[in-house]
Amino acid sequence: MSVDGLGNPLQLRLTAGQVHDITQAEALLPSRPMGYVIADKGYDAEAFVQVIRQRGAVPVIPPRSHRKTPRDYDAHLYKERHLVECFINKIKHYRRIFSRYDKLASTYLGFLHLISALIWLR
Repeated sequence: MSVDGLGNPLQLRLTAGQVHDITQAEALLPSRPMGYVIADKGYDAEAFVQVIRQRGAVPVIPPRSHRKTPRDYDAHLYKERHLVECFINKIKHYRRIFSRYDKLASTYLGFLHLISALIWLR
């Protein structure tokens, strides 16, 4: 998922549990201009960082520990990543989402979109 600077949802992508998040990272980037892309260490792939830079944004992604040459990032700005975690906490207030009653991915994603709209309307 991606959120704006206020923690409101912009895009949601649903994948299987065994699929890594980096496979959907490029698709979650907005098409409009952006200043920064803040993500956790799971998104520290050189190809993804290059895509962010090509789109004119600054990547704020901490380097993974096994990198030979650690990349610099703004640690103060990285603290804003909590907005995604806060959005996840907001959607968990809806029992149907956190219990995952829906067996079909399309139905579950539909309810995620409905809850995202309700969060936008607050």
